[in-house]
Amino acid sequence: MGIKWSREPFARPMGQGDMAERSISRFDDPGAYEAEFGDIGVNFTITGPGNFDAELLRLKLDHLVVMRLRESLPRIACISLAADRVFLSFPVGRVSLECDGLAFQSGQIAFHCLNQRMHQRSSGKFQWGLISLPIEQFAKNGAALTGQPILPPRSTRLLHPFGADLSRFQHLFQHACHLAAPANKLIEQPEVARALEQDMIHAVIHCLTGDGTESSSRARSNRTALMTRFETALRKSVGQKITLPDLCAEIGVAERTLRMCCHEFLGVSPMRYLLLRRLNKARAALRRADASTTSVARIAREYQFSELGRFAATYRAAFGEAPLTTLQRKA
Repeated sequence: MGIKWSREPFARPMGQGDMAERSISRFDDPGAYEAEFGDIGVNFTITGPGNFDAELLRLKLDHLVVMRLRESLPRIACISLAADRVFLSFPVGRVSLECDGLAFQSGQIAFHCLNQRMHQRSSGKFQWGLISLPIEQFAKNGAALTGQPILPPRSTRLLHPFGADLSRFQHLFQHACHLAAPANKLIEQPEVARALEQDMIHAVIHCLTGDGTESSSRARSNRTALMTRFETALRKSVGQKITLPDLCAEIGVAERTLRMCCHEFLGVSPMRYLLLRRLNKARAALRRADASTTSVARIAREYQFSELGRFAATYRAAFGEAPLTTLQRKA
């Protein structure tokens, strides 16, 4: 089970050999959805029951990439951003998100640091946007519009743009999503694509330089770095049993500090997050497996669940169905 309704792309010349592209893809499998992010590393940990459904709309202009994402289930996402691009993320519509412990709603924008690994958390069905621009283009346009360089923050910075700047940014984002629809032919005109990109870059710069911004702190930067080490330690321990003292020794942090950071960034304890990660991996394996050649017990053992009855109960509580139901479901 993967893409339910795949992309409808097109490409056209846009200048010096570059191409503008658009696509809309829909998914019923988190793994297939993660892979669609390309050079943005994404790992979703589903935290609530229900059928997964997601849609990813992408519009790539000459330099700017605009994405709109719709998801149906609560989850924690660990997102690794590219080092050579500047990224902004934001809720779409009247929903709220948490990014690295910062709660933000419609009308607020998260400005991310370069090469950041961030934790984003949602509590249910929602939409969000992600915009990126090469660092050299960001610096060039920022200096041209403001007369001075705009530096990416050391950790996630929450922006509160003024009314006019925010309204223009939101209008242009919605316009970009409208132009990316398969039936819309207007974006095929080079002058339309160029004007849209220029207007959106200007709108982003104005939002970043508005007075209503919230500064990032050194303490938050340190907590973000700690959570990056935490994720690295979890990846190194895949397939192994690990305890909280083991994790803390690997990271070099006190248990109390790790618990506080995980509660702030993830909304759960370190060991609960690890359990959810293992449950999600087991669910993905069950979805991929052939029920005629494998068993729930085999997959449970593979992901360090030694007691089948306890695994089945925990799995049902997390995903709303028995593991055998997942295994037997036909693609």
